Amino acid sequence: MTNLPPPAEELRILDAELRQLDLRRAVLLRRRAWLVHTLRAAAAAPQPAQGTGAAPGGPPAGPATGAAARRPETTAPGVQNVLLVLGGVLLTVAAIAFTLVGWGHLGIAGRSLVLGALTVGALGAPVTLLRRGLRATAEAVSGLATALTVLDAYALHEVAFPGADGVGYTAAASAVLAALWAAYGVRLGLFHPLPLAVATAHLPLLLWAIAVGAGPLPLTAVLLATAAGGSAVALRAVSAPVRVVAVVGALGTGAVGVLSAGWLCWSASDPGSAARAAALLVVAAAVALVTGRFAPNREVAVAAAAAAGLCLVAGSAGVLRVSVPGEWTVPGCQLFAILLLAAERTSLPLPLRQGLVRAAAAVQGFAVLWAVPLVAGSVLGPAVQAVTPWSGAPRTVRDAVFADVPAPAHASTVPLVLAVVAAALVVAGRRTPRRPAVMVVALILGWAAVLVLPVALQLPYTAGLVAQAAVVVAALGLAVRSDRADGGPSPLALTALLLALLTSVDLALLSLASEPATIGVLVTLTVLFGAAGRRPRHAPFTVPAALAHATALACALGASAGLRPPHTALLVLVVPAVAALIASRSSGSRATVPVEVAGAAAGLLALTLAVPDPPMLALVLSLNGVVAAATALRPERRAVGWAAAVLLPAAAWVRLAAWEVGTPEAYSLPVTGPALVVGYLRRRRDTAVSSWTAYGPGLAATLVPSLLAAWDDQHWLRPLLLGVAALAVTLVGARLRLQAPLVLGAGVLALVALHELAPYLTQVVGALPRWVPPALAGLVLLVVGATYEHRLRDARRLREALGRLR
Repeated sequence: MTNLPPPAEELRILDAELRQLDLRRAVLLRRRAWLVHTLRAAAAAPQPAQGTGAAPGGPPAGPATGAAARRPETTAPGVQNVLLVLGGVLLTVAAIAFTLVGWGHLGIAGRSLVLGALTVGALGAPVTLLRRGLRATAEAVSGLATALTVLDAYALHEVAFPGADGVGYTAAASAVLAALWAAYGVRLGLFHPLPLAVATAHLPLLLWAIAVGAGPLPLTAVLLATAAGGSAVALRAVSAPVRVVAVVGALGTGAVGVLSAGWLCWSASDPGSAARAAALLVVAAAVALVTGRFAPNREVAVAAAAAAGLCLVAGSAGVLRVSVPGEWTVPGCQLFAILLLAAERTSLPLPLRQGLVRAAAAVQGFAVLWAVPLVAGSVLGPAVQAVTPWSGAPRTVRDAVFADVPAPAHASTVPLVLAVVAAALVVAGRRTPRRPAVMVVALILGWAAVLVLPVALQLPYTAGLVAQAAVVVAALGLAVRSDRADGGPSPLALTALLLALLTSVDLALLSLASEPATIGVLVTLTVLFGAAGRRPRHAPFTVPAALAHATALACALGASAGLRPPHTALLVLVVPAVAALIASRSSGSRATVPVEVAGAAAGLLALTLAVPDPPMLALVLSLNGVVAAATALRPERRAVGWAAAVLLPAAAWVRLAAWEVGTPEAYSLPVTGPALVVGYLRRRRDTAVSSWTAYGPGLAATLVPSLLAAWDDQHWLRPLLLGVAALAVTLVGARLRLQAPLVLGAGVLALVALHELAPYLTQVVGALPRWVPPALAGLVLLVVGATYEHRLRDARRLREALGRLR
């Protein structure tokens, strides 16, 4: 069955279709006139004579017959339009020059006769031209006629009304000319007079108001009235140019009028003035609604309705501003925006209802933006307490948050504003497919409302801390409940968890103003997040948070006990140990890596605190090394053993440096022993491991520093001990057929021997004649050259023998 629209809607559709048919008929008539003109011109053209390249009755000349057969570079209609426009412009310029320059050379009768004759002739010529089908020429002559009517108006003012006010006369003249051009264009069906009449019709009321000295309020009313007239013309016009001119004029005058009315409403000093300006905004809203009601385009109707809704809210806000305290202006705007939502249950067309709903949503968005400064200050302001911790508890929470900057004015209703928007989103989220996203935004706004409530109400400092702790508990509880309801991780639960973490950081910073508050808050947060970490889904967030708060608690306890930072580092080291224990019990879960990262950060903080005291730094390094070694016992964390291998020797070296020990063996031997043991155990498990990998680092850690020290040592004890050790290493390598001990021991032994023989060699070289060294070198070269092949074979055998070693 066909679903017929209501009679009013069907009538509107039929009127629109008829306007389109009239417009199409006018276009076809203009095309027909041009075709008739073209055919007549072609019939009147002279026929080509004999001998011009075509025989009588024969075919036309081909392309090779000359320049006469070339294709023209422009069309006949184009040439015609250019000539007509140029002629009209030249005639208009001549008329202006005659009026302005040659006017004074004629008497009154002559002036009137000449200008009147020109105007009557220009206005009457298009009638004859249209009868003969010369529409384009008629349009050009009518353009000259409209220009002459303007000159007639100027001439009339100069001759008949020289003392009249210029603005008032211009208003009257523009009204008469607009009516004349409109009637002229409609009567003759010409193209350009109607758009020109519509554009000129926007001037009379405004010029008249200026002429009579109207104030801002009447001028604004005139602008809105002009916009209403332009909207009516735009809705009823058939011609596209007329609609474009009317729309542009209506938008321009309407925008200026609305802005002027808004400024008058918000700058009013008493309720009466504000109400009068608000009445203008109501008029503007009515015009916008009527325009949207009859607009053929759906997007235009929605935009018009949205503009109407904003005008209504702006007018009510201006009245509220001078009628109620300043902090209630924005909540009042919210109330009026909520009233706009009642349009959903009315019989208004769907586009109008959608526009009003969008206006209400825009007002709520502006209200949220108004609340941003207080929310941002409440979140970021407590960070100032970290600069001067434990300086004394302030009287109120606002004093702690806005310690160095002034608090936003009229902000006591910010929690109400945010709560209203959050509640509206919760209600609207039940009927939208984007419910998860809407609920997340509502949760954030509700959290912000509760967070700023102690600041807005200026609660006592202790009450503010308790309120923020309650926010943390509520956010964690909501995260747990959302997970249970959804059966898995949800955006709402994740958002609640992140908000709990953010609030906990804010609470910890806010508590730094007082020593008891700091310790109490950190203990509470550590226990709270530690308990929440028992849920596996939340553990990747809550357990690291608990460790972070425990680290801060350790620092606070050390400072409260009067401990120096290096000694406080021992308290902080409890956190990495606990983190390693938790990670070992939750190995393989998603919380393992975050927990280990939190423990590593606490260990790094302990090292930083212990830097000023070398003995304490050595102890902290060793304890960190123990924790790292314990972590490396887990199969999947073997790589942490490298950290333990660095931390433990570093601890010994720092301790030796604190004792002012300068012997390098004291630093290297504690590394060599464990390294050789580890290498031995590794080769027992895997026989394919090279001796360089197993024993090379450990042997080099002692042999190389000792060799460098012995090279500059003037005593005999160090070289002797190093030589004995190198000989032992060489023999062990030869006995076990290990390449690394054999090569390193033999190399060090040779260098030690060379170092010991160096003084004697120097004496021998100094006692020999100068020709002996070159002679010996030459003899060596001769011997080597004579046995080159044999020596190469021996070198190859030596290399193969070394290669067979492990």
